[in-house]
Amino acid sequence: MKRPSWDEYFVEMLYVVKKRSTCLRRQVAAIIVKDKRMIASGYNGAPTGLFHCGQVGCIREQQGIPSGEKHELCRGIHAEQNAIIQSAMHGVSVKNSTIYITHSPCVLCAKMIINAGISRIVYTGNYPDELSQELLQEAGIVVDSFNKIDNVLI
Repeated sequence: MKRPSWDEYFVEMLYVVKKRSTCLRRQVAAIIVKDKRMIASGYNGAPTGLFHCGQVGCIREQQGIPSGEKHELCRGIHAEQNAIIQSAMHGVSVKNSTIYITHSPCVLCAKMIINAGISRIVYTGNYPDELSQELLQEAGIVVDSFNKIDNVLI
């Protein structure tokens, strides 16, 4: 029996976490890992206690906002943001951790990842945000694309 690598293991978990997403457009998950232990997870959706888009409709769809633009016009909070906030709420440092994400981060999440001290990102799908990539490179954060089909880091 072949055991999965640590990256394979945590990437596989993303596909369970993203099932909790309440976004009508794109289901995204994030897991923060430190010392080979999952310390937080997050998925995209409305803040705690607020109505989900499935209940009240998607503002972005209603206004025809394309993916990657006007992030502030959305009821939802991103998976990466939820995972970082969850860590903060429970007093768990994410400094020098790895964040696994189903999509490469947007610029808002990239800035949060940088300031949170996360040192590595592993993502499985692309998100259209060139500024995010530039900032992460400038910050010296290791960014790895994980090809889910072949289980290979690219």
